[in-house]
Order: sequence, then C-alpha cells, then structure tokens
Amino acid sequence: MQDPRYSLNPVQTVGVQMSEALMRIEPTHPAALREAGLALLEAVKLRDPQRVWDARPHELSGGMGQRVMIAMMLAMRPDVLIADEPTSALDVTVAGEILDLLDDLVRARGMSLILISHDLRLVQGFCDRVLVMYAGRILETCSADSLERSAHPYTRGLLDCVPSLDRPRPMLPTLQREDSWLA
Repeated sequence: MQDPRYSLNPVQTVGVQMSEALMRIEPTHPAALREAGLALLEAVKLRDPQRVWDARPHELSGGMGQRVMIAMMLAMRPDVLIADEPTSALDVTVAGEILDLLDDLVRARGMSLILISHDLRLVQGFCDRVLVMYAGRILETCSADSLERSAHPYTRGLLDCVPSLDRPRPMLPTLQREDSWLA
C-alpha cells in the first residue's frame, strides 16, 4: 500500500471494492456488507464514512485512500498487518496520522505489525525489533532501542542519510576552479 492510487480500482466506488473484500470473509446480504464496511471506515477514523463509501478513488486525498486500504485489510481480520512504506506518498502531517492510526489499530485488535521502510528513524519509533535487509538478505537484527549503536556500514548509512539538526554534517570541500579546466 505504498500508494493507494495504484491499489484501488479507479472505476469502482470504495463501497464496491470493500464489499468484495468483505464477501471473501463472510458472504452476506448487501445491506450487512455496507454496515460492516461503514464500521471499518469509521474504525480508520474517516470523518464521513458514507461519502467515502460512495466515492471513487480519484475523489479521495492520499491520506483518505490510505485509510480505505487499511480498512480493507482489516476486513480480512489479519493476525499480522504488513505495511510496506505506508507513508511514502503522504505529507508529513498525514503520515504521522496514518502511523498513529496503525499503532492504535494494532494495539486495539491484538495484531502484529511488520513495517517495511527505508526510514530507520521511523521504524525505530514504531517497532520493537528491527531487521536490516539488503538485496533480500538480512544483514542485521537488533532491538529498536539498540539500533543507534549499530556498527554495520549499511545500517549506519541508512541512519546517517537523514538530516538532523542535532548532528550537523561536516561541510564538503568546495571545488576550486583551475585554469586548466577552462582550456
């Protein structure tokens, strides 16, 4: 669910798509599907679930689309929720809301969360354990609390690539123009 615009069918309403997901779990009457779907849309804190139910994906903001995708996943009643870069297409404020929502849902429903992200600072704030992977291989496993002490060069690179006001980077040497370059 990196970008819900590519996960939702653009020609069907949210309600039709959610009904399909709900029918896989418990085939029932359309009115019951609607009621269950609206409850899921409320669970992901959408302000006007009825409007969203009747909307097509292009009528939703990125954050609303992401919440719809989360609601559809919850319809399957998972024990484990896998979130692959769930905030990559969202602005910082909405991204924080989505992460808080995921955290609340995981706790309330007793699910586990696998959060896949290149942003190790984000992972560190939301996860208990961290696996650092490269090219499909696990390079390092540690607790989120000990991630800062990692010595693996790839992990250090991921941690150090995010700018920080607390850790200013040294200035790179400036290139000097030489006359020979002009020739």
